[in-house]
Amino acid sequence: MSLGPLRPSPLVEQAARHLREQITGGHWPVGTRLPGETTLARELGVGRSTVREALRVLAGAGLVRARQGAGVFVVATEPAEDWRARLRRASVADVYEIRMMIEVRAAELAARRRTGEDLAALDAALAARDAAFADGGDAAFVDADIALHRAAVRAARNPVLADLFEEFVPVLREGLLELVGLIDARAADAAHGRAAHAGLVAAIRDRDPDGAGRVVAAELRRTLAYLERPDTWQGGAHDG
Repeated sequence: MSLGPLRPSPLVEQAARHLREQITGGHWPVGTRLPGETTLARELGVGRSTVREALRVLAGAGLVRARQGAGVFVVATEPAEDWRARLRRASVADVYEIRMMIEVRAAELAARRRTGEDLAALDAALAARDAAFADGGDAAFVDADIALHRAAVRAARNPVLADLFEEFVPVLREGLLELVGLIDARAADAAHGRAAHAGLVAAIRDRDPDGAGRVVAAELRRTLAYLERPDTWQGGAHDG
C-alpha cells in the first residue's frame, strides 16, 4: 500500500499524522513491525531524519516502541491519553478515592513537619472558610474549602504531594460546585463541617499525625459515601 508523497511543510507533523492514520486505521495492528526507515522515507517522499522524528512523535503518543536490534513495533492503536485530559473525564467520586490517599498521608506528614508559617496559613484559611460560608456564594465557599485543604497539604512539606493535589483541584472544584448545587448547604449542615476542619488544624498544631489523618479520612469518607450512594447520605459535611 503506497502512502503517497507529502507536501513540503511541515514534514515531521505530516509524516507523523500519516503514520498514525495507518496505525489507528488498522493497517498496522498491534504487534506489527513497521517498515524500515528507508522504506517509509521512500513511500512518504521525505528524508530518513524526518521519518525518525515522526516515529519519535508516535512513540511519545504511546503508539510504537523501538526494540533494540529488532525494529519499531506497534504497541497500541489509540494514542495514550494525556494525564490532565484523563482527569477531566474522571468522576468526582473517583477523584475523591485518590484524594483520600493523598490527603490522609499529607495530613499525617503536616502534623510532623508543620512550621509556624504553615500554622498561620491554616488559621487564615479556616477563618476564610468560615467567612465564605457565612457571607459568600457556593463558588466562594468551595474555593475557600479547597484552600484550607491546600494549606494542609502544603504543610506536609512534600512538593510532589502538593503538585498532585493541584492536579486534582479543577475536577474537584467542578464536582463540589455541582454537589452543593444539589442541596441547600446551609440548611443541610448548619455547622458546615467546621468542627472537622478545625479539628484538622488543631491536630496539625498539636503534632498529632494519627489524629490529623483520622479527621481527614472521616471527612472525605462522608462526602464519598454521598457521592456514591445519594440515598444513604443523612446530611453533614458535603463540602470536603
